[in-house]
Amino acid sequence: MISVKCTLTFCLITCATIAIAQRPDRGNSKPASTPETTALANAARNTGPKPYREIITAQARTQTGLLVTHKVDDKYYFEIPDSVLGREILVVNRISKAAAGARSGFAGYAGDQIGDNVISFEKGPNNKIFLKSISYQESSRDSVGGMYYSVLNSNLHPIVASFDIKAYSKDSLTYNMGSVIEVTDYLMGDNDILFFASRTKRSLGLNQYQKDNSYILDIKSYPSNIQVKTVKTYMRTPPAAPGQATSSGSAMGSTGTPTTYELNSSMLLLPSSTMQPRYFDPRIGYFSTGYTDFDLNPQGVQRVRMITRWKLEPKTEDIEKYKRGELVEPKKPIIFYIDPATPKKWVSYLIAGVNDWQIAFEKAGFKNAIFAKEAPLNDPEWSIENANYSAIVYKPSDIPNASGPHVHDPRTGEILESHINWYHNVMSLLRNWYLIQTAAVDPRARNIQFEDSLMGELIRFVSSHEVGHTLGLRHNFGSSSSVPVENLRNKAWVEANAHTPSIMDYARFNYVAQPEDSIAESGLFPRIGDYDIWAIEWGYRWFPQAKSPEAEVPILNKLTIEKLKDKRLWFGTESDPDDPRTQNEDLGDNAMIASGYGIKNLQRILEKLPEWSKEENKDYTTLNELYSQVVTQFGRYMGHAAKNIGGIMTTPKTVEQSGTVIEFVPETKQKEAMAFLQKQLFTTPSWLIDNNISNYTGNNKLNTVSNVQNVILSRLLGNSTFEKLFRFEEESNAPYTAIEMVTDLRKGIWSELAVRKPIDIYRRNLQKMFVERLITNLEPAPAGAAAAAGRFGASSANYSKTNDAMSVAKLQLRLLAADIRAALPLYKETTSRAHLMDVQDRINDVLEGKK
Repeated sequence: MISVKCTLTFCLITCATIAIAQRPDRGNSKPASTPETTALANAARNTGPKPYREIITAQARTQTGLLVTHKVDDKYYFEIPDSVLGREILVVNRISKAAAGARSGFAGYAGDQIGDNVISFEKGPNNKIFLKSISYQESSRDSVGGMYYSVLNSNLHPIVASFDIKAYSKDSLTYNMGSVIEVTDYLMGDNDILFFASRTKRSLGLNQYQKDNSYILDIKSYPSNIQVKTVKTYMRTPPAAPGQATSSGSAMGSTGTPTTYELNSSMLLLPSSTMQPRYFDPRIGYFSTGYTDFDLNPQGVQRVRMITRWKLEPKTEDIEKYKRGELVEPKKPIIFYIDPATPKKWVSYLIAGVNDWQIAFEKAGFKNAIFAKEAPLNDPEWSIENANYSAIVYKPSDIPNASGPHVHDPRTGEILESHINWYHNVMSLLRNWYLIQTAAVDPRARNIQFEDSLMGELIRFVSSHEVGHTLGLRHNFGSSSSVPVENLRNKAWVEANAHTPSIMDYARFNYVAQPEDSIAESGLFPRIGDYDIWAIEWGYRWFPQAKSPEAEVPILNKLTIEKLKDKRLWFGTESDPDDPRTQNEDLGDNAMIASGYGIKNLQRILEKLPEWSKEENKDYTTLNELYSQVVTQFGRYMGHAAKNIGGIMTTPKTVEQSGTVIEFVPETKQKEAMAFLQKQLFTTPSWLIDNNISNYTGNNKLNTVSNVQNVILSRLLGNSTFEKLFRFEEESNAPYTAIEMVTDLRKGIWSELAVRKPIDIYRRNLQKMFVERLITNLEPAPAGAAAAAGRFGASSANYSKTNDAMSVAKLQLRLLAADIRAALPLYKETTSRAHLMDVQDRINDVLEGKK
């Protein structure tokens, strides 16, 4: 950044792009107008552009960079070179300083991104500069064809602001010409381009911009970007929960509390020479961006998806080395800076979490491709809000989370920068995860306060995971399903290979390991694995022989087919609700076996939990928190098993690969899952409640058990599971039918009837839930419920009238009613009789109609 006073360089007035209308020469010709004479004439009339020196006076504070910026008294000006006109500029807006007490969930913290846009400045008629918002939703790349112009004519970019040209300039050294516009009012206003996106304002409850309580703080100009800092004040009404009115009775009150933010708007010039895109492939988990292309399909349109990735290329002098397979450094490495506000003792772990990815980039042919370092303290050009720098941002928040977003060029998918969010309270989440999943085998986890060395390694794991997202990688929920469960107990194997092939999995820690296995930390923690290395190789290897993304496709397809012969390199999407291989928080190739081991460890942990959670001079809040974590983990194990019932496995393939894309979970494995649920969940899990913890925490034991049971029953008896089983029945030679599934479920839950055994309160509650779930799903779905479920990729739990779901449900209710009628005369115990008579009445009411 260069700060200078106004000089003669900026006092020449000219512009080569203005077209001056000329009258035909009728023998009375006058000298042709020039920008300088026009400016002088306008000055005389006090309209239009004025001489440069009248606008940008000697008192101006000037900075040169992407744009020349000036401050004259209390006015701000942009001097836009003609070379920048029409160029795409990426605008990234962030909170520099957050308002006190104005957070909403994950939003509202310093460092948060609050909007982004692509804009361009264009010269218009009548001495105007137009600010346009650029969209890349549709494209035609053949610029000589008629389709190109048709698409262009149907995608006019909106003009979001216009500015009078106050003066013209000409640089005496570079001869670049420019237009001076005043931006004071635009920066003092409230707009989606430079400040909060509308959706962000709604989520934070911001309304009624307070201009009198807002101001421009600073503008800095750098060679490729501009930083605008402003202070903005709004009235804030905390957003109500869906369907909940505010105190004023409306969804958004008309008044509120003044709320002030310091905002940073970073305007980054997008490269004129764009990165070659790489097309998305569902077999490798990358985030993507895209557009509709009207050229690729000669008889239709095609949706083009490009992965998001950084631009890594070898230096010119190293190209031949790269081609020979030697490791080379990239032209521009990926660098993350550690927020200076980060507690010092965690900095080295965060840096290590970034540097851990170097091994993956070496497989793509690059050394030292990614690294982290502490932010410079005395560099005036460095700031954490600057979109030229990527950073790991520390947030003093009670939110137990971390996130790894990135900003990319929408034209190509090139990642330009990232700000990883590390919320302080993620450490409580890490403690809970590690204690609940490994305390049975790792003595270091048997404390409320972990040693710094252990917490540091946990932070390193989170750092690596979030960095993976910033490299373009999605969650790979299917990775851990490639590992045989018994390998997770094999000390030598798991310490060498880790318990999951991907740190991008939600596999957390090795909860399968048992105390007698003596597995060390390397077999308990996730790390950069085989899949991660393969995914980076696929996304970042440079193919100089491929001159277009289309030319890369067969090269990458051939490589992918060969690589995927190794099952450890499989990608399982995080968005498939039907595939039991793609689940979060699970381990191994058999959820029932893995969960069985996990339950054994939970039983060991629960026994010691009062002792491990004890803190002097403290109450039982921590014990209650950790007990809830045990229950939650148990519920996860049940969900992992339940997803096998009606499970449909999807493995994306190209036509060159063998095998089908769609497979059903085998009948034997579905029945194994049902037997597991009957044993571990529907037979009351007494170990979960046969303790005195509730005497100190106030937990309701009945609710503890029934809440988990109800979630699983809702899944098993929902319309979605029925529909999948009907499909399985039609397409498979050996199906697990819906009737078989519900019959197995009914007989297990109502097993007391066959032996006339008294029914305890836990089982009575479970049996009522079973009946009520069937009855409720027989009723018509509430208005709008089906549409709401569809928006989230789900289906309504209520049974369809056009398949066999109602038939199956009514059959089961009739069979149950018959069993109750047969058993009831032999039941003498009062509570069990009352329960059976009540259930019988409920069934009769729904099947026969209320009398």
